[in-house]
Amino acid sequence: MFSEADVRPGALVKRSGAPGLYLLHVWTLIELEIRKLRKDPTELFMRAVQPALWLLVFGQAFSRIGMIPTGKTTYLAFLTPGILAQSVTFIAIFYGISIIWERETGQLQKFLATPMRRSAMFLGKMLGASVRSIAQAVMVLILALLLGVHILWGPWRILGALATVVLGAAFFSGMSMVLAALLRTRERMMGIGQVITMPLFFSSNALYPTTIMPDWLRVIATINPMSYLVDGLRGLLLGTPAHLGVDWAVLAGAGAVMLILSTVLFPRRMAA
Repeated sequence: MFSEADVRPGALVKRSGAPGLYLLHVWTLIELEIRKLRKDPTELFMRAVQPALWLLVFGQAFSRIGMIPTGKTTYLAFLTPGILAQSVTFIAIFYGISIIWERETGQLQKFLATPMRRSAMFLGKMLGASVRSIAQAVMVLILALLLGVHILWGPWRILGALATVVLGAAFFSGMSMVLAALLRTRERMMGIGQVITMPLFFSSNALYPTTIMPDWLRVIATINPMSYLVDGLRGLLLGTPAHLGVDWAVLAGAGAVMLILSTVLFPRRMAA
């Protein structure tokens, strides 16, 4: 049995060594994002308006038209994972705005001055941004339930979908941080984010299957990370043929690249 002193965070870190300290630093940044979200949850409700409109208006209208072939799956069910991925991506892609704000107020400089490893700091921020995306995903799933969308609600499928959301949000928030390292103002970050998000959305398989795309668009969809996010969510929530291992590997690998770029770029840009 452990004594009370043995289960304190410092004692646990001391017992586990450097890996434990690294994980503690990552968790500290995640907890910071959770506290921010608890203090101001209104952003999540405001961002839930857009996916609600997509499902209520676009989804229901195109379900009646029946022009997009989705097999035995209704178009509204086919669309739901795509709108979920869109919602997650849109939240994560603008995370860099808060990073620029932290740089302007000097908070980021204070983090960089600590003994915390840079990769732990940026990994914690990437995963912290995923917390917002998980909350948004839950709201979209609740909306789908209210609309009567046929989704496989098995606990492992829902947990797998949330894990996919975390991987996708971590990548897109990491990409947003890389852009924040290169840009100097929040206005530029907002403009670049708006330019990126819609092409990512429309060039993925979120709205229509890749089988009906022209060849050039199918090539773009193949290299679009959002397509892998949608594919994983669609396979888990609808039971359609998917390549979950490939989807997770692509999102995790792309997220690792963004983590490395953020770790390298930010100290250099701060010193410039």
